[in-house]
Amino acid sequence: MEVILKDDVKGVGYKNDIVTVKAGYGRNYLIPQGLAEMATPSARKVVAENTRQAAHKAEKIQKDAQELANRIGDTLLEIPAKAGETGKIFGAVTTLQVSEALKALGYDVDRKRVDFDQEVKSLGEYTATLNLHKEVKHQIRFNVVAA
Repeated sequence: MEVILKDDVKGVGYKNDIVTVKAGYGRNYLIPQGLAEMATPSARKVVAENTRQAAHKAEKIQKDAQELANRIGDTLLEIPAKAGETGKIFGAVTTLQVSEALKALGYDVDRKRVDFDQEVKSLGEYTATLNLHKEVKHQIRFNVVAA
């Protein structure tokens, strides 16, 4: 089943992409959630026209994302967390905490755009990937310290 994505869907594709998904996934999840629509010939023409018109806007958005990645650079974040004597933290560090730490430094990054390379369950230094744009991904280091 071919669908046109109305929004970025992790693991599937980006907005306005025409992707092939299993029929049940498209019919029971993507379309009812408003994340996709059927890829009919008329819908394909509409998407092609919208994409053509939005090309220069997309270039500006990509440039802004690249600029943000350059400003963030090699910033090392400090994330405080409650931890036991062995260095294991209670709970886990979430994408929300990384997003808020970036926001405190003046960088506005949505928590949905933050991905961890591994689970953060103990004190130490980790890396996260910021998906600022479909063509701009930035690695950021953060240090989990005892609070």
